[in-house]
Amino acid sequence: MRCPTCTSLDDKVVDSRLADDGVAIRRRRECLGCGRRFTTFERIEEVGLVVVKRSGVREPFRRSKIIAGVRAAAKNRPVSAEQLEGLAGDVEESLRVEGSEASSARVGAIVLERLRALDEVAYVRFASVYKGFEGPGDFEREVLALSQAEPPAPPPPLAD
Repeated sequence: MRCPTCTSLDDKVVDSRLADDGVAIRRRRECLGCGRRFTTFERIEEVGLVVVKRSGVREPFRRSKIIAGVRAAAKNRPVSAEQLEGLAGDVEESLRVEGSEASSARVGAIVLERLRALDEVAYVRFASVYKGFEGPGDFEREVLALSQAEPPAPPPPLAD
């Protein structure tokens, strides 16, 4: 660390503590050049999650897009804003576990998986857009597949 007073690079750590509810480390340092003490904070720099569209365009993952899409599918359904936030968070965590890049198809598949466990009507609505339904037969097939499939297990809890 460079001393903010004399710009020396020689310092020693006097004290270290967790800060911001364990998200950061606060370090108290003393410059060996001038004796002045200063504080630094260390935080984990998260690697940005990138979504690769069907066209090949890459864009940063935005949780708000997941929430907006699911909110539209769950309109007038008994799904709370907290459940939407939780679903979006689960999707993001699942994608992060898989790596720093994900295809838009993978994002949609994970959303469908989580939405099926949350609300089946919202699931069918989301599937109609995601899978590009073109007629009533598409809805019939999806509802039939949904009714014949085993009920989904709740998603596993995320590790802290």
